[in-house]
Amino acid sequence: MHNFIAKPDELAGKTILVTGAGDGIGRQAAISFAAAGATVILLGKTTKKLEAVYDEIVAAGAPEPAIVPLDLNGATKQHYTDMANTIKAEFGKLDGVLHNAGMLGVLTPFTHIDLETWQKIMQVNLTSAMLMTQALLPVMALAPKSSLIFTSSGVGRKARAYWGAYSVSKFATEGMMQLIADEYENSSIRTNCINPGATRTKMRNAAYPGEDQRQLKTPADIMPLYLYLMSDQSCDINGQTLDAQTK
Repeated sequence: MHNFIAKPDELAGKTILVTGAGDGIGRQAAISFAAAGATVILLGKTTKKLEAVYDEIVAAGAPEPAIVPLDLNGATKQHYTDMANTIKAEFGKLDGVLHNAGMLGVLTPFTHIDLETWQKIMQVNLTSAMLMTQALLPVMALAPKSSLIFTSSGVGRKARAYWGAYSVSKFATEGMMQLIADEYENSSIRTNCINPGATRTKMRNAAYPGEDQRQLKTPADIMPLYLYLMSDQSCDINGQTLDAQTK
């Protein structure tokens, strides 16, 4: 799966929503899914960035994507309900969701975590994913085979000092993934997590400002696993957390 090479039509006919699609891994995933034939729904809080991804996808001759500008920190349950209804009306089904958007916060000792930061990180990394998934699961159930992917982290398996709310949010994300995977085990919906590993992104640079980013994998380098989990080749994989990078 880490050496998976998607055919040009691997995801043809599929509609896939990507959160945090304006930058980093989300941007690359959207472009990669589109290159494999998917119609991608680009969700993010910065319209200008989403438009740039839209233009790149269209210029490459891939299916025309859709844009959903939405700030996960301020979005309500009604926003997600309306979005799900629009997707159902426009596309008839939803074949995949990649929960990629996330907030790091500030690395700090546990006793220094302030409540406002804690709540914002939980809202963006966890609560928004819960509300969005609740709204989208009925639309995903309309697809013959659908893939729900959450984004985890190494600090979501073993906590690391100073990673605070981000680490806790990723532990909870892993639990939510396992819960949904178990509940939908005998359905057409499979649910998994991807741990991207050390990747050349703005979030990684914020966490490790002194690191030489040139030594890191790029988002494009880790796309084989993302494409594999969105393809029908992965239909038997459910409830797993998979590393996008191998040692």
